Amino acid sequence: MLSVQFHERDSFLEIKAPRIFPGLEMGDSIAVNGVCLTASGLAKDSFRADVMPETMRQTNLHMLTPGERVNLERALTPSSRIGGHFVSGHVDGVGKITRKKLEGNAIVFTVKAPQSVLRYTVERGSIAVDGISLTVIEIEKVKQEFSVSIIPHTASLTTLGFKRVGDIVNLESDMLAKYVANFLAERDKGPGSNITEEYLKEKGFF
Repeated sequence: MLSVQFHERDSFLEIKAPRIFPGLEMGDSIAVNGVCLTASGLAKDSFRADVMPETMRQTNLHMLTPGERVNLERALTPSSRIGGHFVSGHVDGVGKITRKKLEGNAIVFTVKAPQSVLRYTVERGSIAVDGISLTVIEIEKVKQEFSVSIIPHTASLTTLGFKRVGDIVNLESDMLAKYVANFLAERDKGPGSNITEEYLKEKGFF
């Protein structure tokens, strides 16, 4: 069960989540459709999360309706196995599902994405779609689209199984790709193109 209240200054979500509720405490981080939010209120088996205006502007949370299903993920603990890639919950942009097709036991989604996301996207690389860690299977640069594939297990446990063509999804680029791109851009601004020991020290590597 999802309850939503969106106002100009006081927007929040109330989410019934008995499966992930045990051990949840005030102030804990929870990813909601891939958006990192903070539990600001607790009830019997539900929690409240306040949503900032900037989050509303940059994600699809403002499109949620009461009763709609959402993907939920608790914060990673150091002892956990990492089954996908690192996802921070810091959404880089939104995309639009343009195609959806069955391929054997899988569902293939094609998503139109902004260039700010595609610049960090490579085939066989990682991307988070509504918080779900997925592998990019194809990129169509001219159309500014990428494709991902999900198995029946993912379709049954997440909202992607219910998504349709035209739906808007939150996108988070691979964190490592963003850091590498930023590092190379900063390197190219300096004198020459060599990475020196002084440069590495300046950036905190020593």
